Amino acid sequence: MARAGLSAEVLTVAAAELADEIGFERLTLGAVARRFGVKEPSLYSHVKNAQALRLHVAAVALGELADRIAEAVAGRSGRDALTAFAAAYRDYAKEHPGRFAAARMTLPVESRAAEVARRHSELTRALLRGYALGEPAETDAVRLIGATVLGFVTLEAGGSYSHHPRAVEASWGAAVDALDVALRNWPVSRPVPNP
Repeated sequence: MARAGLSAEVLTVAAAELADEIGFERLTLGAVARRFGVKEPSLYSHVKNAQALRLHVAAVALGELADRIAEAVAGRSGRDALTAFAAAYRDYAKEHPGRFAAARMTLPVESRAAEVARRHSELTRALLRGYALGEPAETDAVRLIGATVLGFVTLEAGGSYSHHPRAVEASWGAAVDALDVALRNWPVSRPVPNP
């Protein structure tokens, strides 16, 4: 019998909050069950298993992040949109470290989380309209922005920049400036050699 008040949605919200508190890698069904004062088997009527719960958390995180990015870039273009995009991404990672980790998990192609993740690519492509890049440059630019922003944010969260005298904010600003310069001066694509 399902415990009153528990649902997949309630468990997902609690799991997302718990991921931010203890870390996504430590998120288990047992931890969520303890949060509600129930035994783990009572959760199986609401979620299939721990992996399914993790995918639900990833979908929530990706949706929240996409909403935040969309709001940040609305009405902006070029460097202003790029700066707002990157800041929204970075701020979300700082505010929700567990959810941010969930948003980076490998997703099954046919999952709700993967569907939500496609919004991120669409938002990045919308941002790039201000730079007037055609294909294949646009795809390459989506990857460059993702690698730069994700790389910086991940290294910052891991403490990689904490022992250097240069202010992290200065490096962040320089990274965004460098992206803008790269996007405004995109190189001509070279043909890919046949293997």
